[in-house]
Amino acid sequence: MEHIKQHNVHSFQRNGREIVVEGPVPSSLLQSYHMHPDLDAFRRPNEQHEALVEISALAEGRIILAREGQTIIGYVTFHYPDEMERWSEGSMKDLIELGAIEVADEFRSYGIGKMLISTAFEQEQMENYIVFTTEYYWHWDLKGSGLSVWDYRKMMEKLMKIVDMEWYATDDPEICAHPANCLMVRIGKNVPLSSKEQFDKVRFRHRYMY
Repeated sequence: MEHIKQHNVHSFQRNGREIVVEGPVPSSLLQSYHMHPDLDAFRRPNEQHEALVEISALAEGRIILAREGQTIIGYVTFHYPDEMERWSEGSMKDLIELGAIEVADEFRSYGIGKMLISTAFEQEQMENYIVFTTEYYWHWDLKGSGLSVWDYRKMMEKLMKIVDMEWYATDDPEICAHPANCLMVRIGKNVPLSSKEQFDKVRFRHRYMY
């Protein structure tokens, strides 16, 4: 499958600070940037930077980032699901996971999350994919945000709906482990029926729920 990656760049100012949102960013360019020290939700910033470079080098991998100068202040990742997870069953070439989204604390009121997500879907780049994200409450920064579990979920749903991602049912045990967890999906307009049917088989192992 051909993975089309059209690099897009946007710049805007907030509180006198110039922010650039761009992507998909090639690994060669990504290596020239460095991480904001607050981007530590998943691993230490330098280790996460290495992970982003690796993802961007994948045929299907996409990194959309926000930066101030050469400092990465936010990012979103897209890649094939981990082979250890149920979402990799069937080896679907057109099933892509929105794996992580993170914005440094001091920039969270700038609307960067919305810009990252919308930039990723520009120019119909994602119309050949089923894009999904699994939202688990234990990954959310409830303490830093000051939000309740349910308010945080509403915030994430609102963010994903910017690109028409919708809540989908599943019998995945991890998602079913807490009512705040959820699966959100966007099916591109060029995705064939066979892929839609295969995805239904992946998200439901127990057919009586489907």
